[in-house]
Amino acid sequence: MNLFKNRSSTFFRTYPKNAYVFIIASLVNSTGSALLWPLTTLYVHNILHRSYGEAGLVLFFQSLAGVIGQIVGGSLYHKLGARNLIVGSLMLSGLTQFGLIFAKAWSPYVIVMTTNGLLNAITMPAISAFIGFQWRNQQFQLFNTVYVSNNIGVAIGTSLAGLLAAISFDLTFLLNGVTTICFSIFFYLYLKRQTIAPNNEECSAFLHHSVRPHPFTLLKNFRAYLFLALGLLLILFSTSSWNSGIAPYLNQRGMSLARYSFLWTINGLVILVGQPFTTWFGRTFAKSLDARLMASASFYAIAFLFMWIFHSQYPDLMIGMVIATIGEMLNSPTVPTWITQSTGTSAPFYLGVVGGFGSAGRLIGPLLFGNLFDWFGITPILAVTTFSTLTAIIFFAIQSKFTYHSQQEQKNMQNSVNLPN
Repeated sequence: MNLFKNRSSTFFRTYPKNAYVFIIASLVNSTGSALLWPLTTLYVHNILHRSYGEAGLVLFFQSLAGVIGQIVGGSLYHKLGARNLIVGSLMLSGLTQFGLIFAKAWSPYVIVMTTNGLLNAITMPAISAFIGFQWRNQQFQLFNTVYVSNNIGVAIGTSLAGLLAAISFDLTFLLNGVTTICFSIFFYLYLKRQTIAPNNEECSAFLHHSVRPHPFTLLKNFRAYLFLALGLLLILFSTSSWNSGIAPYLNQRGMSLARYSFLWTINGLVILVGQPFTTWFGRTFAKSLDARLMASASFYAIAFLFMWIFHSQYPDLMIGMVIATIGEMLNSPTVPTWITQSTGTSAPFYLGVVGGFGSAGRLIGPLLFGNLFDWFGITPILAVTTFSTLTAIIFFAIQSKFTYHSQQEQKNMQNSVNLPN
């Protein structure tokens, strides 16, 4: 109890006031977003009367657009500036979400969902870069706090999603669009008044137009990002099985939308109440960012292995969600912190590239898992996710080795410069 109380007290007094405003706005936006994404598969199958494989195709196109959007967002934000990039794409995304109300046929629905995926993804590298640069001395803590607050929003949104969808799917689309447009207005006002932290070159570059190395030059430096990106791809590929494997599995067994939504409510609640555990785990067993990445993939692998063996009862899936959520809690704030600490002013580009790889995992997963479920059911899906997350551990270990050698080279170069003539 004292451990939790001390951590909570630190949480509430650590950050500047402007950071709390940002956190609250992110929470509201994530609540609106959570009304939409968990129900995509079920909307396509139950309302548009398409197969689960075709539902996976919708998510495939949405994730493909996400790959493009993250890379485009990371590449263009130095040219466009944060205000234009974030505010413009959020506003257009909100309008697109309103369009879902009128997209009652298959083709228009696919087009609108794909466009929404593109516009949402464009903002992601810029928002992550802003957190990392503006509060550079508290990067990990802020990434973690935003992650927690967003998942409180997810817990609220997903708990409402099934209930609102039972009334009308159009109501979920409407509320999603309203929260996104409100978030864009918030960002316009927030960035307009935002002051740059003293001596913060990265944030100055973020808020204003600047010239940086050509994207191809940055892309060739594969040691800086590649195996981190591949590990993230496999993890997000595996987690897409919740939407494209677990959801149809529950539906097939006659369980309500609310039962599936409740799994995501569990996810959000574990993220909220499990912070003392992950803080203790990080300080005790995973003290470096690289160790946190490998530990996160390990928890994912344990979760999917457990569900591969035990999945006949609903409580089995609840236990799997709890274990997987611990992996998520270790992974989600660590990835952007790792990138912003390792790549400096080039972080927005690498955030976009690594995020693009992650979106590629979400792209492949629904298409594969939707068809796997149509033909073979849930068991092979859980087998694939188990081996994928085990492979992610290996990729994160390789990235850790590259990082260590890079740091040693930098130290050697610094020592040679400091040697007396």
